[in-house]
Amino acid sequence: MLGRLLGGGLRGAGGGAPHLPPLLPPARGAADQTPPDLARERCKAVTSFYHQPAIDAAAERPSVRLTPTTMLYSGRSQDGSHILKSARYLQQELPVRIAHRIQGFRNLPFIIGCNPTILHVHELYIRAFQKLSDFPPIQTHADESQYCALLRQLLEDHKDVVTLLAEGLRECRRHIQDERLLRPFLDKTLTSRLGMRMLAAHHLALHEDKPDFVGIICTRLSPKKLIEKWVDFARRLCEHQYGNAPRVRINGHVAARFPFIPLPLDYVLPELLKNAMRATMESHLDTPYNVPDIVVTIANNDIDLVIRISDRGGGIPHDLLDKVTEYHFSTAEASAQDPRLGGPFRTLMDASGQPGPMHGFGFGLPTSRAYAEYLGGSLVLQSLQGVGTDVYLRLRHIDGKAESFRI
Repeated sequence: MLGRLLGGGLRGAGGGAPHLPPLLPPARGAADQTPPDLARERCKAVTSFYHQPAIDAAAERPSVRLTPTTMLYSGRSQDGSHILKSARYLQQELPVRIAHRIQGFRNLPFIIGCNPTILHVHELYIRAFQKLSDFPPIQTHADESQYCALLRQLLEDHKDVVTLLAEGLRECRRHIQDERLLRPFLDKTLTSRLGMRMLAAHHLALHEDKPDFVGIICTRLSPKKLIEKWVDFARRLCEHQYGNAPRVRINGHVAARFPFIPLPLDYVLPELLKNAMRATMESHLDTPYNVPDIVVTIANNDIDLVIRISDRGGGIPHDLLDKVTEYHFSTAEASAQDPRLGGPFRTLMDASGQPGPMHGFGFGLPTSRAYAEYLGGSLVLQSLQGVGTDVYLRLRHIDGKAESFRI
């Protein structure tokens, strides 16, 4: 029995949630700081709400995903009615999506679902469902203003969810025989989280009057300018760590502009650029002030946008190529042992303020891949072992000839 439990993990009776003890500590480092009264209040809220039929009922309802085009053209009105319509849509939609994710946590193997850090994330979703479900119907702009305050609070409460998931699953790693079994759960949880954050951020941004923007949708996005912004960010990190950074040349359709949502690119681009710069510097440690350039090529057409990032960082070894897009595998583990680096690059990456764990957690590339696929595109790596790596990021246009993705 114990052997089976530690091997693949047992689910609760009937495949549902495991039987939880009255109180398990939250994420590591936070438990010792939780006042007893707050701990009791949290325990009471979670255990009393955990089996509430409302979650099960909401989880049975389908999610209603919107196209960015719908969001774009319904994001304006002369009388401000679009604000109330958007809020009412979120009030109906967010509890359904959160309930779907709670079901995902309930169906995790027992040994993973009871990990304190994973349980803490599970608890965050339950609390979010409770707060959103308890909010009264939105009738007036005053109601909507209060709803916006709730959305901001929830966005703040959940800002570290990706880090916590990475940490919790890393703690459970020795109990997981096949990490590929967790890929569907992680893909769905991370992309659903991205979708909910995009919808909430879009609604909040509808209150702003920002040139060339409707909510979070930029009507004239310049991929070149966005790439340049994240190149500067990655180069500063690289120079701080290695004393130098590769130059980045951008070519292709550099004058292209089109409607798009920059938010997902703000997650993916810095990750891909940091990987390229780190690989370049670590493959030229003996000549850190004479390193080859990184080349970024933009290809724009009437169906999608393609961004190719080419480095001369030595490539990815044959036996590792299939693993770099799997969760919880990171090439940082080897580089962190090199005494010439003066400390792992991971420390800088995690302290940089960049959203989500990237280098060092083994979440960067697989999360970028999941986001690209969620946006109707793909992330493909082509490695020339001994030379370098080309990464192809393909994203579907929101107003192109092909059907757009849905959020």
